[in-house]
Amino acid sequence: MDMGYSSSPAYVKQSKVKGRLLYHGIKRLFDLLASLVALILLSPLFLWLAIKIHAEDGGPVFYSQIRIGKDEKPFRIYKFRSMVVNAEKLKKDLLEQNEVEGAMFKMHDDPRITKIGKFIRAHSLDELPQLWNVLIGNMSLVGPRPPLHPDYDKQRLLVKPGCSGLWQATSRNAADFADMVQLDIEYINRSGVFFDLWIIIKTIGVIFHPNGMYEE
Repeated sequence: MDMGYSSSPAYVKQSKVKGRLLYHGIKRLFDLLASLVALILLSPLFLWLAIKIHAEDGGPVFYSQIRIGKDEKPFRIYKFRSMVVNAEKLKKDLLEQNEVEGAMFKMHDDPRITKIGKFIRAHSLDELPQLWNVLIGNMSLVGPRPPLHPDYDKQRLLVKPGCSGLWQATSRNAADFADMVQLDIEYINRSGVFFDLWIIIKTIGVIFHPNGMYEE
């Protein structure tokens, strides 16, 4: 099966959003079971990361932020904190060094990232608390990344957002905001049980063999 992706403009096919009860039922059941098992099995890793994060600067272990989910409904997303406590305030002084266009902030060697933060970002471990979001149902294991604002390409908001998706499993740092949106839409149009499994396998591979990541 060809798992490449195209660069041509894409629009969400309504047939990929409406109906498909069997696929969505399987997807939700898998999300529920996989996130529950993962949270249990990874609890020792969660504890180790929590100790390391708190020990570095005494700040909170988790970072939360309001994102926009399916049907433009806001929800709170959770991550392991990878930046200094006052990262949002410091961001104002770094905006001129943003390396991508669009509603995204990316910067190599961001001075706000902590030492443990560099490690957990490189291996995408900062995203692990989103397994809780998957368990309670406002995210899926695979889907478009949830945006900060509802004003950027609302086609991505037709489906439940995911912890990982096509652009994380392929392009990562090579993708700018427009590319990310394109890949999210392409994922929706190609979504299916086997395609989701392929993305999950690719994402696990990225954890052990990072291909670079720096994300807002």
